[in-house]
Amino acid sequence: MAGIFKAYDIRGLYPDEINEESMHKIGFAFGRYLRKDRIVMGHDMRDSSPGLNIAFSEGAQASNVQVIDIGKATTPMLYAAIIDGDFDGGAMITASHLPAHYNGVKLCREKAIPLSGADGLPEVETLYHAKDMRPEADAGARSSMNFLPRYLEKLLPFVETNEPFRIVIDAGNGMGGLDTPRLLKHLPHVDAVHMYFEPDGGFPHHVPNPVEPENTAELQKRVVAEKAGLGFAFDGDCDRCGFVDETGARVPADLVIAVLAEYFLKKTPGATILHDLRASRAVPERIRELGGNPVKTRVGHSFIKEKMREVDAVFAGELSGHYYFKEMGFIDSGILSMISMLNLLTAKGAPLSKLIDPLKKYARSGEINIHVRDSPQILRKLAVAYRDSRQEHLDGLSVEYPTWWFNLRESNTEPVVRLVMEADDETVLEREKSRVLEMIDRYRIESS
Repeated sequence: MAGIFKAYDIRGLYPDEINEESMHKIGFAFGRYLRKDRIVMGHDMRDSSPGLNIAFSEGAQASNVQVIDIGKATTPMLYAAIIDGDFDGGAMITASHLPAHYNGVKLCREKAIPLSGADGLPEVETLYHAKDMRPEADAGARSSMNFLPRYLEKLLPFVETNEPFRIVIDAGNGMGGLDTPRLLKHLPHVDAVHMYFEPDGGFPHHVPNPVEPENTAELQKRVVAEKAGLGFAFDGDCDRCGFVDETGARVPADLVIAVLAEYFLKKTPGATILHDLRASRAVPERIRELGGNPVKTRVGHSFIKEKMREVDAVFAGELSGHYYFKEMGFIDSGILSMISMLNLLTAKGAPLSKLIDPLKKYARSGEINIHVRDSPQILRKLAVAYRDSRQEHLDGLSVEYPTWWFNLRESNTEPVVRLVMEADDETVLEREKSRVLEMIDRYRIESS
């Protein structure tokens, strides 16, 4: 069971790794960790989620925590409920973008501040394994609340345009099918084609992970067939958003940061915008052109949210398709990403491809996953091999030269290292990528 505690959440295979018994213990441990009075809970559409939700709630109640259950929800909706109700914490039963046979829970403190492997989750894990799991003398009560109407009230003020726009939305049979259609009823100017809006934890059409190209292939075709101006793909719990332009092309998630930067910097001139360290050089270059202050951050929503608060950033994004909004309490939200892009495109009066194309000025490798046994040793050896470069160790190893750069970091979820590289042109990219991959392969053999 120890393997279920990950870098940013708790998750595993159901019922072998995550089940009602383990979730009850997690709920109890979380209550003991918080030592506070009130939490709010929600769950996604997976078949196992309602039972796991009840088990977690009963565990938390046994530690004398009052539990308010909002039922089926998106993760951003759960975050908003924590902030709006001034709760001491919250729990979202979900495995996000993972296949149907997984489940888990995302835990937060007050103000929807996430627990992570660097802050909070290790303490919960210790309590989870503690021998003293006796219930408190007084058990907390459990009640329910319909937060959806209030959540829509909080979203609608972000819509700043009433210009007509035709879009296609693929909810992937995830929780985006809960709030998105209700929001769209208030937006008569948006002509939306719905794809897989019925929440179904079996994911009969595709896994709700917009990062993988095969999961957006149908959306891409549909955008073109419907002559739509834009396509959106949500993940299972709707805290991520993938974009498809009017030509049916997938839009790189980091370049979306640069495009949306214009929208946020117009509202708040000179503001700080965060991007993760895997982003193209074009992203900070564009933010500076717009008069903003780009700040590089490590990968992961808990780190990004912490950094946003530290530097008072108005917006942030990362390569995984998470986009973060100060005005909504520094939370990541798929539906708010959609709203922001619609606001920008209608204000610009230009298609997304025209805004993206000027940013595609560097050759890029994409993320390459490499299975290794001793990733720290490989990172150390590469640092020595490229010692004449400018190096950073914010997250793994970043190596930078005038005409190319790469980042190599350990995965937080599996025994791989992830390589991202960018260069001024394809010739430089292919030459340097071959050298880096050859060295990784040699060091991998030496360490095995």
